[in-house]
Amino acid sequence: MVSPRRTRRRGAPSLGGLLLILAGLLTVGFIGLGRQLARFRMARFRMAGAVMGAGAVFLATGVSVYAVVLPQAGVHVPGQNTLQRLINRWPLPWKAARPAYVAPPEASALEMPALGATPLGATPGARPGSPGQSVAPRDDAGPSLSRAGNATAGGDAVFRPALTSPGQATAVPSLPALPALPPPPPTARLEGISHQWQTWNNCGPATITMTASYFGRAQGQTQAMNFMKTNPNDKNVRPDEMVDYVRSLGLQGDWRVGGDRVRLQQFLANGIPVVVELGYTPEPNDWMGHYRLLVGYDDPAGRFIAYDSVEKPGVNLSQPYGKFDEDWRIFNRTYIPVYRPDQAGLVDRILGRERDDTVMFERALAGAQAEAAAQPDNPFAWFNVGTNLVALGRPIEAVPAFDRARSLRLPFRMLWYQFGLFEAYLEANRPGDVLSLVNANLQQTKDLEESHYYRGRALQAQGQTDAARAAYQAALRANSRYAPASYALTTL
Repeated sequence: MVSPRRTRRRGAPSLGGLLLILAGLLTVGFIGLGRQLARFRMARFRMAGAVMGAGAVFLATGVSVYAVVLPQAGVHVPGQNTLQRLINRWPLPWKAARPAYVAPPEASALEMPALGATPLGATPGARPGSPGQSVAPRDDAGPSLSRAGNATAGGDAVFRPALTSPGQATAVPSLPALPALPPPPPTARLEGISHQWQTWNNCGPATITMTASYFGRAQGQTQAMNFMKTNPNDKNVRPDEMVDYVRSLGLQGDWRVGGDRVRLQQFLANGIPVVVELGYTPEPNDWMGHYRLLVGYDDPAGRFIAYDSVEKPGVNLSQPYGKFDEDWRIFNRTYIPVYRPDQAGLVDRILGRERDDTVMFERALAGAQAEAAAQPDNPFAWFNVGTNLVALGRPIEAVPAFDRARSLRLPFRMLWYQFGLFEAYLEANRPGDVLSLVNANLQQTKDLEESHYYRGRALQAQGQTDAARAAYQAALRANSRYAPASYALTTL
């Protein structure tokens, strides 16, 4: 597949541009200072001025190359990400102050969600063809893809785990019984993986590149980035984009949710690496989404072994099961097993009945409801309740769970990565809330095509057609391949 051509962006100057402008201003300033010193024949200061000017130019140019040029070229140098974080925190005039949390809902909107289980097949609050049936933005432009990569029937295709047609959660298909696998051994470890030390804002491409290296694929993270991003500053690589990339390499991958420790161990024990999406906090008030590659586990030590793109090459991350699950739960326990096509039958045996999406989401919902009941002040448990209800076509039921999660303080980047809340609010006729939340996202960064898209959906719901069109166009400037925005423009 030909890599998409990157689009030129407008608006605030880039970091590299700012640094080069600064270098130029410093050069001009110190040249002027040198002339003034020469005019007064202050010989002993002329040399100092020249040295200072040369040093400033060298420093600014070096920082530009080190923090901007090399990452764009896919070259990692030790300390690069640390420098990028420091520069990213500079208070620039056009940058909004960083919040700590997602804004809570209005007090009048709050109600305690009910946690009673609804029988499978009952879908209160859902309508056939409801846009709230997806966990990510809709792609109504055509049929979606099954795990094998074939088009499936269905009129309302969506981006969702396993990339299948969503349908209506009204019945569980009868799946053939598969032979049970033996319990996984107490330890397992995958070898032959090439570590990728990520460049700035590139954990998704770096992690999926490490995963592909297990199967002998030699592509680097720059190739993966060019496939998954039409804009190198894109802040969110979605799991479906990761799956698309491994399929382009002749491999297979599935986006699943509601995983558990034993299932991850079964994959690893059978030679199948697993990418997980989880929460990551490198420093206070800097929570973000992150991908990590699981390469093994050690039951006696109670730990998973992972390759992490922010760790030094050759350094394996060992994380206790409890801490791992705490971070993993934030993303509804999302996981992506990557495997050869001839391993599809083995993957089906590991997944069991959860290879059916409806079963998977029902079980994920039951787990999230149990966690919310046991920990009623945990915002991520409530958020997962809402996410799974939306995926099952029950967005109206999801609204109180999302409100509860917001009232318990979600980290401010939470809605950069997960979008079921927007679907539920739009279905509940709350476009104003969607606008407030996506505008808060876009104050922090314009490089979120999903936020632009949902801004367009909310504006369209309010009858602001021209503003909605501009929002969809902004989504395509952030990601020119973003199908939901393309389709929204053609049908506006």
